[in-house]
Amino acid sequence: MDIFMIQFLLCNLFLSAVIGLLLGTKRLLRGKLTSRIQYNLWFLLLGLLAVPFLPLGPVQREIFQAAPPSPLENILAENAPLHHAGTQGWIQDFSMAVSSGTPSFVGLLLWVLWVTGITGMSVMILRSFLRFRAVKRSSLPLENPAVIRLYQDCLREMKLARNIPVRTTAFLKSPVITGLFRPCIYLPLDLVSDYNPQGLRYMLLHELQHYRYKDTLATYLMNGACALYWFNPLVWYALAEMRNDREVACDTSVLKMLEEDAYEDYGNTLIDFAEKISRPSLLFSTGLGGSMKQMRRRILNIAGYQNASLKKRLHGLLAYALIAALLWSFVPILSIQAADQNRSAFPESGKEVVSLDLKDSFGTNDGSFVLYDAAQDTWMIYNKENAVTRVCPVSTIKIYTALLGLETGIISPEYSLLSWDGQSRRYDLWNRDQTLESAMQNSVTWYFQAIDQQAGLPVVKEYIRKTGYGNQTMGNDLSSYWADSTLKISPVEQVEMLVKLCENQFDFTPENIETVKNSIFLFSADKGRLYGKTGTGEADGKNVLGWFIGFIERDDGTIFFAANIQNEALADGNAAAELTFSVLSDLGMWN
Repeated sequence: MDIFMIQFLLCNLFLSAVIGLLLGTKRLLRGKLTSRIQYNLWFLLLGLLAVPFLPLGPVQREIFQAAPPSPLENILAENAPLHHAGTQGWIQDFSMAVSSGTPSFVGLLLWVLWVTGITGMSVMILRSFLRFRAVKRSSLPLENPAVIRLYQDCLREMKLARNIPVRTTAFLKSPVITGLFRPCIYLPLDLVSDYNPQGLRYMLLHELQHYRYKDTLATYLMNGACALYWFNPLVWYALAEMRNDREVACDTSVLKMLEEDAYEDYGNTLIDFAEKISRPSLLFSTGLGGSMKQMRRRILNIAGYQNASLKKRLHGLLAYALIAALLWSFVPILSIQAADQNRSAFPESGKEVVSLDLKDSFGTNDGSFVLYDAAQDTWMIYNKENAVTRVCPVSTIKIYTALLGLETGIISPEYSLLSWDGQSRRYDLWNRDQTLESAMQNSVTWYFQAIDQQAGLPVVKEYIRKTGYGNQTMGNDLSSYWADSTLKISPVEQVEMLVKLCENQFDFTPENIETVKNSIFLFSADKGRLYGKTGTGEADGKNVLGWFIGFIERDDGTIFFAANIQNEALADGNAAAELTFSVLSDLGMWN
C-alpha cells in the first residue's frame, strides 16, 4: 500500500498538470467551442481520473488497495551461484546478507489518511441519500391537471417517448431530476401551487434536457471522483467547473428550442428564482439550481447566446477530437505510474503454452518454473501467476552486467582482469584479483559493482532501458539496485532475456555475447551444453529467494529455463538448481 500511495501521488501531480492544460485550452478556445463541447471535454478528464484504478495492461488491482506486495518486497541481499550435491567443485555459492527493510511508515500513514477521507466522503454521500429518501417518501404524485398538460406538452416538444414520473414535495426549493435507472422529476410544491406556465415550462424543459443527456450518470461519476480525489483541490475545482458547464450546456439546449424573443424570459426565470435555487442540491441530483456565481455565469451566457453556426460546430468537433487524442496519449503514463509494476505481460495469444504440475517438486516452496523450447516454439510453465510476478534478480543480473562491461570496454574478451582494492570481504575467494570467469564462478559482487561504477549511473540506466530488463526501474545506488527491490524481473522475463542474449537481439558485438555465454558455461554432455546462473536472496540472515536461470544448447535447438523459488527461510540458488535438474530430467531434456 505504501508503494501504491507513492505512485498514486505521482499520478496526482501529473493529473494536476493535465487539469491546468485543459483549463487553459478551454479558455483559449472558448469562443470557438459550443457550450456542449466545453462540457463534454470534462468527460475526458473523468476518464483520466479513472486510469490509475483500471486494470490496464497486465496489471489488475483492487480499487482501494494495490496488489499484495511480494513477500520479497524488502529483500536486500547479494548472492552467488550454486554449490550442491552432485555438482561439487564446478561452481561456488556465496551470499552476503543485508538487513531487510520495513514498510514505509509515511506511505502507510498516507494510505490511512486517504481511506479516511474516502470514508468521510462516503458518509456525506450516504447522508445525502438518506435525506433524499426522506424527501421521496414525503413526495406526492403530480395531480394538478394544468401542470400535467404542460408537462405532456414538454415531452412532445422534446420528442421523448418515456413518460418520466413527476412528483411534488414541500422539502425542495428548486426542481431536480434524480434516479439513474428510474428517473423522476421532483417539483417544489410552491411552484405548482403558484402556477406560472411560462416559468414552469422552462424549468421542465431544463430538467428534461438533463434526462436526455444522462446528466444524472455524470453526477454519480463526479461524486465518485470527489471521493477518490478528496485531497486534490485542482480536481475539486475542475469538477466544480464541470458542473457549471453542465448547467450552461443545459441552458443552451433549452434556448435552442425557444424563439429568440423568449431568451430574455428564460433568463428572467433564473433571476426570479435565484434566491431559492441557489441553495445546495442533493449530491446525486441535477437540477435548475446552483451557486450565485454559477447563476451569474448562466445569465451572461443567456444574454449573449446565439445559435452556433455549422462552421463553429465543425470546428468544435475537430478541436474536441484533437484534445481527446492529446489526453489519450497520457493514459500510458498514468497507468505506468499508478499501476503495480510487480507483474509482467505474457499474452498467450498465438503461443503454445503447456501447464506443468510441479507441486510435489516445489513442496512447501512458492515460486514457478518456466521453460521455452525454441525449436518447438513451446512454453512450459508451472504456476503462471508467479511466472509473471517480478522479484529481485539478485545475482542473475551479473550476466548482463558482464555484457555491459564488455560493450563499454571496461573489460574485454582478451583481458577481463580487475584488481582487488585490498578491502577484506566476507569470502576469501573474493579477496584477490578477478577475471570475468572467476568473478562469475565465485559470484564476486565487487567485480560487477566495479563495472557499474566505471560505466556510471546514466549509462547503466540507459542499458537497462535498452535491453528491456524487467521493470526497467532502478534507483541511484549502483551498489544495490539489483537487490533492493527497485529493479525486478519475472521468470518469464528471465527466459525472454536469455532468448535475446543467445539470439543477440540487442545487436551487440557477437564476440562479447560469446564471452558472456562462456562465463556461465557449466556442463557438456550427450544432451547438449548447459549454461546457467543462480541467485540467492537473503533477508535477516535467512535465504528467502532462489533463482536458477540458463539454457541448454542442443543440436535440434536451444531450451531456455528459469526457476524461481520463495520460502521464509529455505529458498536459495542451490534449491532452485536442484529443482531445475529434477524437472529437466523428468522431461527428458537433461540427465
